Amino acid sequence: MIHPTAVIEASAKLGQNVKIGPFCYVGHDVELGDDCVLESHVAIKGPSKIGKGNHFYQFASIGEACQDKKYKGEPTELLIGDYNVFREGCSVHRGTIQDKGQTIIGSHNLFMNTTHVAHDCVIGSHVIFASGAQAAGHVHIGDWAILGGMTGVHQFVHIGAHSFCGGGSIVLKDVPPYLMVHGSPCVPAGMNTEGLKRRGFSAEVLLELRRAYKEVYRKGQTVPEALAALADKAAEVPELKVFTDFIANASRGIVR
Repeated sequence: MIHPTAVIEASAKLGQNVKIGPFCYVGHDVELGDDCVLESHVAIKGPSKIGKGNHFYQFASIGEACQDKKYKGEPTELLIGDYNVFREGCSVHRGTIQDKGQTIIGSHNLFMNTTHVAHDCVIGSHVIFASGAQAAGHVHIGDWAILGGMTGVHQFVHIGAHSFCGGGSIVLKDVPPYLMVHGSPCVPAGMNTEGLKRRGFSAEVLLELRRAYKEVYRKGQTVPEALAALADKAAEVPELKVFTDFIANASRGIVR
């Protein structure tokens, strides 16, 4: 169903059972997968490739040219997976040639009202951006991470899988997987134990992750000292290795 007031450019490709409401715009080089829904006043520009079952609410702006002053109209793109929800006033920008030319969003994510995903971001799957959360350019966010309301993430920051940023957090450094942080600038607040339990992490793995948190954050060690202390156990516990590998490769340093 396409409302008669909607504007669909000739080069746009629409899948089956796509619903486009009043006053929406679907631009050149946009591909919309099956069962996508655009409520009203949604603007989607290309090049953008969007999977199936995505739901866009009113005044969402998707695939617009980025706000980076270096951007000169190069043909960059936006890639979106399946079954994401983009609520009112959400904005997502395409990439830049200063990175890989792509903004990438996985599947089953929720972007609440007035959230923003800037150019060249890479967002995993099952991620939640609560109302007003904003990710600057080149930010990477792992699967199942949650950004509380009004969280601001500095450009180039990486946020690990299963982490939780409390409401109003200002994230200036990398957030390791499984961690909870809060504040402005944010500080560590323990492991996201309840979230990990919901994701099916075993009691044994949770114990090792809590011990790892103490090594990194409670014993007054340097990061290299903490990683050395955790090396043997990380070789045995894959979930712990995810934690230590992330820290070892943090380009901006970690929240500490």
